[in-house]
Amino acid sequence: MRFPFLQKLAVVFLFTNFVAQLRAEVRPEWTAPLAPFRIADNLYYVGSKDLAAYLMTTPAGNILINANLPSSPAQIRASVEKLGFRWKDTKILLIGQAHFDHAGGSAEILRETHAQFMVMEYDAGVAESGGKTDFLHASGSLEEYPPAHVDRVLHDGDTVMLGGTTLTAHRTGGHTRGCTTWTMQAHLPKEPAGTLRKVVIVGGYTLWSDFQLVDRPGHPESYPGIADDFRRTFAVYKALPVDIFLGDHGMHFGLSEKLARMPGEGDEVWVDPQGYRAAIEEGERAFEKQLAEQQAGK
Repeated sequence: MRFPFLQKLAVVFLFTNFVAQLRAEVRPEWTAPLAPFRIADNLYYVGSKDLAAYLMTTPAGNILINANLPSSPAQIRASVEKLGFRWKDTKILLIGQAHFDHAGGSAEILRETHAQFMVMEYDAGVAESGGKTDFLHASGSLEEYPPAHVDRVLHDGDTVMLGGTTLTAHRTGGHTRGCTTWTMQAHLPKEPAGTLRKVVIVGGYTLWSDFQLVDRPGHPESYPGIADDFRRTFAVYKALPVDIFLGDHGMHFGLSEKLARMPGEGDEVWVDPQGYRAAIEEGERAFEKQLAEQQAGK
């Protein structure tokens, strides 16, 4: 079955130049509040209508994935507290990528919660620089944000553990050098006890028009090995086992459409391995197309 959000996703990938023009703007759906909700037993959505943030609750405190915009901490905090959890119980902050729309609020969240900030290598330095050391910074393509101290630098395959919950960090570089996809296991409330679903929170894989994938005279690679990173990233995505498909932006995993279906379908709406595979294939085709065009000198 092909869901409507995949048709929209295809349009997004076909018009990368349009995406590039919009990327640094704060779009209304990035700040529009969305009522928080439970995805699985201890996994909750606490982001806005499009900028995703996830809360994992444990007996030893909570883990938050993504800080979003510099203005987002108040919205994320309100969502966490609306669910009945204490903001101060946020013990670990993680991100999927060190761009301003996912890491911009990190410094404020750390100031308010005193959480430990754990970031993948290559992105750790970017987060500590407030975006200034991102490979696209010189182009003027990216917004800067308040720098945030990183307590632990992660590496591909590292695990983050708290209160019986384990998350695995997969380096899926390309969109940022340290772009990180998170995996975990979770139980859906209405399924038999002991049934665990494989959760994939995609860190990001889209390309902008000013990503340079080929090293040519006058047009150096955005960073050495960027094309190889993208190839490896798609190989990683295709190899990951997945039941519950989540991502960095709501539009990337059909958030609004799935929420609309949730009253009739229940928690099972988040189980979408077919949608995941289709989205990854769409992204890989967009990468191959841009790579071929740059190799041809276009």
